Amino acid sequence: MADFDDLIVRLLYRDEGFRRSSYLDSLGYATIGIGRCIDARKGGGLTQSEAFSLLRNDIGEKSAALDAAIPWWKGLDPVRRAVLLSMAYQLGAAVLLGFRNTLKAVKEGRYADAATTMMKSKWATQVPLRASRLADAMRTGSEGAFKLTSTRRAGSRRSP
Repeated sequence: MADFDDLIVRLLYRDEGFRRSSYLDSLGYATIGIGRCIDARKGGGLTQSEAFSLLRNDIGEKSAALDAAIPWWKGLDPVRRAVLLSMAYQLGAAVLLGFRNTLKAVKEGRYADAATTMMKSKWATQVPLRASRLADAMRTGSEGAFKLTSTRRAGSRRSP
């Protein structure tokens, strides 16, 4: 007899299939993955735990992309690494790599210049508050520039 956990996973996978991006199911509800309803009209969505699991996976993927493209970034202090990773997370690593002048300045330790070029970008006009915080953090190397509201461990708050 098959193990129940294995059996139900195989059954649902066969019946639901897998879709990596959202789609509308046969009743018109937003769904993702293996039949996971994410439509708020049906009470669907993610738990905070699931969201943080996805976040950690995404951070790992973006970090690996930066490791491959600009391995010197691993030698930066934690604040400046966080700035680059935050930008890669929001924009995608490929777009961040297009910030050639910024990255050159960071690599050379010219953090004020890097912050200036960050603020001259189209990205900074699209997300001015975020860009300003990240540029300040790049310039100063200070975690305080992020203006985080809590020192509790990430994932322990109700809303990040």
